[in-house]
Amino acid sequence: MVPRWPINTIAAGYRHTVGLKLDGTVTAAGDNKYGQCDVSGWRDIVAVAAGNAHTGNAHTIGLKSDGMVAAVGWNKHDQCDVSGWRDIVAVAAGWRRTVGLKADGTVVAVGRNNEGQCNVSGWRDMVAVAAGDWHTVGLKSDGTVAAVGNNRYGQCKVSGWRGIVAAAAGYLHTVGLKSDGTATAAGWNKRDQCDVSGWRGIVAIAAGSSHTIGLKSDGTVAAVGWNEHGQCNVSGWRDIVAVAAGCAHTLGLKSNGTVVAVGDNDYGQCYVSGWHGIKLPDN
Repeated sequence: MVPRWPINTIAAGYRHTVGLKLDGTVTAAGDNKYGQCDVSGWRDIVAVAAGNAHTGNAHTIGLKSDGMVAAVGWNKHDQCDVSGWRDIVAVAAGWRRTVGLKADGTVVAVGRNNEGQCNVSGWRDMVAVAAGDWHTVGLKSDGTVAAVGNNRYGQCKVSGWRGIVAAAAGYLHTVGLKSDGTATAAGWNKRDQCDVSGWRGIVAIAAGSSHTIGLKSDGTVAAVGWNEHGQCNVSGWRDIVAVAAGCAHTLGLKSNGTVVAVGDNDYGQCYVSGWHGIKLPDN
């Protein structure tokens, strides 16, 4: 059974990290060149998303309890123009793009659309959305997956997928979590980021630019793909209840509301050891 409206309480962007606190406020660390970390004034937030990219700038999205959406950061392509959105139940942020899932199962998108990555107006019966650099993915209530945008490496070849309960999108790859705890992936695999066929007991997934993260049912974490910055060095993690992947860093939310991070920290995006009271995905 596909879960309805996944709520992300941690998010990893290109060079920044975002966390949703139990009181509905938001904290952020890392690169703030475009104000993407200026979230201290946000209130009544129920989910967060961070624009991710293999290279480029970033923005941050917050879903409010009333179904409206807040946005800060880079807005060159109008990716932060979400103030008119209503009845939103989940959000995703890609490079130069923001995607919103509405309560009626339809999807809205703003931002750069040069490769059709915002062409989601015809989607129906969606229960989750994900945004890669140049492609957008939607999970349908029947466990199938739709994708639009750049397909140069086959990252949108997901029409044959079945039994999917979660989806994630990276730079040039797409990952699907199946109801039996296994995972499937499509797209560019030069860094082995699609080598997930051996995974078992997976309950959540995340896709970075060129790496893929899987949360296991026992609270440990699996990782494949690009590891130049140590972003896949998660084998020692325990008691994890949610994961997120940025360009070259990885986040884990622990059951006690603290956050662990590995990978690129050039902008302080992994300085999260002092965070506490981060909202768990199921409360």
